[in-house]
Amino acid sequence: MMNKPEAEKKDIKPKPEPQKRRASSYARSGSNIGKDRQTERPKGSLQQKRHSSHSENNPHANVNRKKLPPSPAEKKENDATLYHNLKRGVEVNDKVQKNRLQSYHKIDTHSKGKVRITPLGGLGEIGANITVIETEESAIVIDVGMSFPDESMHGVDILIPDFNYLEIIKDKIVGIIITHAHEDHIGAMPYLFKKMQFPIYGTPLPLGMISSKFDEHGLKKFRSLFRVVEKRKPVKIGDFEIEWIHITHSIIDSSALAIRTDAGVILHTGDFKIDHTPIDGFPTDLHRLAHYGEEGVLVMLSDSTNSHKAGYTQSEATVGPTFDNLFLKAKGRVIMSTFSSNIHRVYQAIEHGIKYNRKVAVIGRSMEKNLEISRSLGYINIPQNVFIEAHEVDKYTDEEILIVTTGSQGETMSALYRMATDEHRHIKIKPTDSIIISAKAIPGNEAAISTVINHLMKAGASVAYQDFSEIHVSGHAAQEEQKLLLRLIKPKFFLPVHGEYNHIAKHRDTAIKCGVPEKNILLMEDGDQIEVAPTYVRKVKSIKTGKSYINNQVNREVENDVVLDRQKIAIEGVVFIAAEILAAEGKFIDRPKISTLGIIGHKEERYYIKELEESLQLFLTGCRKEALNNIRTLENEIKMLLRKQIFKKTKTYPTIIVSLFMR
Repeated sequence: MMNKPEAEKKDIKPKPEPQKRRASSYARSGSNIGKDRQTERPKGSLQQKRHSSHSENNPHANVNRKKLPPSPAEKKENDATLYHNLKRGVEVNDKVQKNRLQSYHKIDTHSKGKVRITPLGGLGEIGANITVIETEESAIVIDVGMSFPDESMHGVDILIPDFNYLEIIKDKIVGIIITHAHEDHIGAMPYLFKKMQFPIYGTPLPLGMISSKFDEHGLKKFRSLFRVVEKRKPVKIGDFEIEWIHITHSIIDSSALAIRTDAGVILHTGDFKIDHTPIDGFPTDLHRLAHYGEEGVLVMLSDSTNSHKAGYTQSEATVGPTFDNLFLKAKGRVIMSTFSSNIHRVYQAIEHGIKYNRKVAVIGRSMEKNLEISRSLGYINIPQNVFIEAHEVDKYTDEEILIVTTGSQGETMSALYRMATDEHRHIKIKPTDSIIISAKAIPGNEAAISTVINHLMKAGASVAYQDFSEIHVSGHAAQEEQKLLLRLIKPKFFLPVHGEYNHIAKHRDTAIKCGVPEKNILLMEDGDQIEVAPTYVRKVKSIKTGKSYINNQVNREVENDVVLDRQKIAIEGVVFIAAEILAAEGKFIDRPKISTLGIIGHKEERYYIKELEESLQLFLTGCRKEALNNIRTLENEIKMLLRKQIFKKTKTYPTIIVSLFMR
């Protein structure tokens, strides 16, 4: 028979496994749940130890005793603490958000530095972009572009900026800074260098194209002033430290500029779009732009060309499928025309030509030159055996030919125009030809393009132009892309550039929506000199600007008065008078010779000239002797007489040229 203590020992149940072991197994599994339990269990395990110890000492203790709920006072205090912490969290995060949106607060407002920014071209117009940024000691010139004349500028091929202000400050100009190789940014470089020379800083393609221009103008000796830069690597130039930042545009190797000055960072976007799938695989360097935005940007200058366009500009890659569809359907030759500088567009066309077993003839001097430079520098890789000369086209069937040519703007001297008007030496348009005009009309060129299309269609060719929405995509940012850069860069001050007034005004509206205060935005015109410091931006004065006229046939300037004379003659006409006068008797030796151009129709001209002759006879009969003795005075009085008489008849004031011979 057992003793009573032994019986009690036998009835005691074994203690349960501590919870701690279960927790450790979760922890070993790597589960987040296990980790949570692991952090919770130690406290529970200690409690269990305490309960176990207590139960060992006191077998009657309740090991499952529940924790008492908090009192109403404790619950209220806990709720108040939680609310306080949440409220504090909102306030802190709100401050963090505001600080990240206004990185320019990092700018040293105690700095005495200031810079002046002066656009000499590119505002109130499309083209001729040139901007001066200067301190007291140094100045840089950003881009030196050209623009196109209007129809009234007879005998003028291009317009270039007036360089007078550069002459004034030339002793402190430390360099020309190039953003990209479009003509409206580099086209006037040769004309500037014929007057003054400075180091030129840029990436390889822009410098390569400028070099080619210098060769044409006999300026090869100035190649020694070229300075090739590396993107993402700042360069010290005078008072400035400048970094070229990669951006996407409708020409390869384009850049934005981060310009560090004593006043702060100036960020110039150049011409840009945000293309995430560019042909070369190099999208806009948003990381570097964001870096400067975080650091704090004093002032931003940005491309306003597409500021009216909502949404996003499509990627250059979207043109490829359209080309593929057109090449697939083409039954004869394919003739593609675009801007000669749009190397990726040309490259896509050639790739589709290769895909469909076509030989490629590149026609047009600028197209040939730009493609050659791009290939030689390694920007694109196309086998040489793909290309043929224009005179070799007829050696192949029509289905084996792709012609890539200039003339997308209807230029009268372009290869496409000469083909359309049957004036090209080697290429005649056929009814089986498929024409692709892969470009948008520059404002003012619509009529010229329409003329070319009419000629092409009269010849029977099919023409793909604006009826295909993706036959051309812009190289300029639409509103959403502009917003993205404004949000990334977060400038204190904003100067919209590159466009007419309506473009920069719309860009201002977009900037305001993105948090730039309206008082921190200035709308500039050519010649406005803007001073920027850490605490202000303001216009300080106006610089005289203008345009010079260029005849490309001789690469020479045309004087302003010559252009004005041509305009007047074109509008009002011209009258020529030649006469011989016997001064002693005050009469004409023979009938005066009078001819007119642009005054009156040929049918009426004979009768009208007779009226003018009779007026001259009457005038000479009553002419003062003093006038008869001074040939210049007499010529001027005859001009005044005929001017009044012609105005009565035609309501115009033609140019009158009088040549008198006295005996």
